[in-house]
Amino acid sequence: MPNVSKEWYVVLNPVAGGGKAKRRWPEISRLLSENGITFEMGETKDKGHAITLTKDAITKGYRNIIAIGGDGTNNEAVNGIFKQNVIAPSQITYALIPIGTGNDWIRTYQIPKDYRKWIPILAQRKTKVQDVGHVTYFNDGKQEDRYFANVAGMAYDAFIALKSSAKKGGVSKLVYLWLVVSHLFSYKNRKAAVIFEDKETEAEFYSINIGICKYSGGGMQLVPHSVPDDGLLALTYDTGLNKAEVITITPSLFTGNIAKHKKVLAHQVKNVRVEAREELPTYVEVDGEFLGETPCEFSIIEKLLKVVVP
Repeated sequence: MPNVSKEWYVVLNPVAGGGKAKRRWPEISRLLSENGITFEMGETKDKGHAITLTKDAITKGYRNIIAIGGDGTNNEAVNGIFKQNVIAPSQITYALIPIGTGNDWIRTYQIPKDYRKWIPILAQRKTKVQDVGHVTYFNDGKQEDRYFANVAGMAYDAFIALKSSAKKGGVSKLVYLWLVVSHLFSYKNRKAAVIFEDKETEAEFYSINIGICKYSGGGMQLVPHSVPDDGLLALTYDTGLNKAEVITITPSLFTGNIAKHKKVLAHQVKNVRVEAREELPTYVEVDGEFLGETPCEFSIIEKLLKVVVP
């Protein structure tokens, strides 16, 4: 048994949901205790701190992790699980109490947004295992790497993630949509190449997406063919959409019909490489978190993330 006094370690992002996570913590804490979940809590101080808190908790002996926050907090907690070298990630049980803007990862599992409904279910500890994506990329000229549990985006998606990251305390769904619309006509598509298996497609891409799960951007289905435990990355990319076509296909982003457009291609792959083919960089984000730029390489890690589900 782990040498810790409590069974669970809770990673709380106090600024998640515009500060809702901090304000609701007293009630969440009470509900966790009432449902038999004993815990120690650590509060994040800045961006990336949830990775450190999760790694440290596992090093101390915790084998059950709860994150409280949005998709960004979820991503950091998952990275803490996979970047530690104490125990196999599959030996960790992970749960998210969603208090964020998009709350996209939970849509795949139909996890309730209302923590009052979710915590009693969470306490039952029903689990599933899912795949995790891994990406190497460049940040300020240095190669770095990151894991992701939901969806990665390049080109315009990552450009918007960059703009969102500049706003302290995160952005609301309305602000995010405003960013998407307001920058559309000033953004210039970047020439890049998508390379996988024996295929290479070069174009001025509007969007390139790689998914483990299905939803991103506040309910959009940019990778509607994603299956979280099939051992494959769902890849979707366009071959040069113009601005009018982008506006035309917008409804299909929410219905899962994006791949029906003649300029949009969908595949399922094990590995993908994306390279910029001009001086301007092609940006990269995962789970809504801006990372850096290409060249980047994506791979799949099969069925090692054990998550609590309804």
